[in-house]
Amino acid sequence: MPARLSSLDRRRQILRTASGLFARKGYRGTTTREVAERAGINEALLFRHFPSKEKLYWTLIEELCSARGRRHNIARIVAAGGTDLEILTAIARDLLVRNARDTELTRLLWFTALESHTLSQRFFRTFIAVNYEELAAYIRRRVREGAFRNVDPLLSARGFLGMVVYHFLVQEFFGAKKFQKFDPEQVAATLAGIWLNGMQSPLKTFSNGHNGNHALAGKRSNNEN
Repeated sequence: MPARLSSLDRRRQILRTASGLFARKGYRGTTTREVAERAGINEALLFRHFPSKEKLYWTLIEELCSARGRRHNIARIVAAGGTDLEILTAIARDLLVRNARDTELTRLLWFTALESHTLSQRFFRTFIAVNYEELAAYIRRRVREGAFRNVDPLLSARGFLGMVVYHFLVQEFFGAKKFQKFDPEQVAATLAGIWLNGMQSPLKTFSNGHNGNHALAGKRSNNEN
């Protein structure tokens, strides 16, 4: 007989068990019967908490993302202020460090993208699109101020975040970290600098440290004041 747990504790137990299975075997490769057996309960009890496998999987993703603070991080970093280099470096650092801690969640999200278009689209709308929009809003403002070239803000945001995410995937999922190790701070600053060198407007230089011909110029001018 399964141990008597409160409804909340039982729900947590099911989610913990499902997380490990889904991360190893994917959405299609994991059955609700297997989750129930590993959790020491019958399938009927599992369905009392989660009426379908899709509901179980989505609840797991929602709770993991909420627990890891995956929403509105970019808006908080931008609101904290700083030079363009400092802000972009902080965004990259946050992504690199958070993803490195959450490899299980990242695996779940990749399985989602590969195996379930419905869940993948739902995840994008709920958790990913907001990151692009928040960074695009910052880029849009800097374009208006003349600091950045007049380019599509959303595509530019995707370009920057894509650089960071791809580095993480190469290191963690393709095994590159076994051969090449990089300090996350160095990676964040380097990628931010490369991106800024392509984005900064050649027509106007700001004396407040937000702009310059080189990404590091703004930071140096601030330190010298």
